[in-house]
Amino acid sequence: MMSTGSPVAMQAYKRIGITTEIETATPHRLIQLMMARVLTKISLARNYMERKAIAEKGAHIGDAISIIDGLQASLNHKPDKRLAGNFDALYDYMKRQLVQANLKNEPSLLDEVAGLMRELKEAWDAIGAEVDGEPGQAD
Repeated sequence: MMSTGSPVAMQAYKRIGITTEIETATPHRLIQLMMARVLTKISLARNYMERKAIAEKGAHIGDAISIIDGLQASLNHKPDKRLAGNFDALYDYMKRQLVQANLKNEPSLLDEVAGLMRELKEAWDAIGAEVDGEPGQAD
């Protein structure tokens, strides 16, 4: 029998909560969740980098890159090709910096990407009420 305070039970509960949030999220909220997850993965990678845990560091950097790939794939180029192109280039730059951070064990590169992602997330969070209140705007 498993106690409710066990780490395994807590992880399962968190997974259910995250899955439920993702399944019911608006497109805008999904982007928020992805951006937050990138920041978490970069933070974990930095922690492992400092501890010289190479495999774990690389796994979290790889996860961050994969999530950024998802953000990049979600760009809508129809309304403003130039703006979408700028975001596309920024995401490419972030991914390259993460690869370099991994190869060079350079925490400052992780910090740079985290800072860029935080700025994007803050801007995205600020438009949340407008987008969530108007169906079709986040498509």
